[in-house]
Amino acid sequence: MDKDDKKKINSYLSFRLGDEFFALHVSKVYKILEKTEITEVPKAPDYMKGVINLRGSVLAVIDMRVKFGMSPAEWTKTTCILVVEAEIEEEKVVVGLLVDAVQAVQKVNDEEILPPPNIGNKFCCDFISGMTRVEDKFYMILNIDLVLSSSDLMSIKAVKDARESVEKNEKTDKADE
Repeated sequence: MDKDDKKKINSYLSFRLGDEFFALHVSKVYKILEKTEITEVPKAPDYMKGVINLRGSVLAVIDMRVKFGMSPAEWTKTTCILVVEAEIEEEKVVVGLLVDAVQAVQKVNDEEILPPPNIGNKFCCDFISGMTRVEDKFYMILNIDLVLSSSDLMSIKAVKDARESVEKNEKTDKADE
């Protein structure tokens, strides 16, 4: 399935942060992980929760609540990590998004997507590609490529490089013993 075919799919994965509801196009979501141990990385940005091991790769985890100016996430039985692919400055990046709960996969037709709210230049909401209403709730449809900026990409790379360096040093130390 090529990139254009993926965009024709009208399914979105909805999730919750606090009392707010969001959705991502399903083509951007790879996996949903239950609670797993997150290794904190010193000097990482506030929204960078840390890293996890995903099939032998270091995966940066972003606390979406902090990223959106909310209080940090607290683990509950519904907290999970969405593994998503974003394209930042023509580079594909796989990252984990810590969210309060996954709701459902929703089919949303193009005509059901309303334009994002216009709240003036002072508040940037470029990363909201639209809004949709499901039953009595509004969902903000996110453009994950715009949620994560080039400065996030630099932070993600720095965090991954730091963790990989630590793991390499730990292996070297064990080999020397």
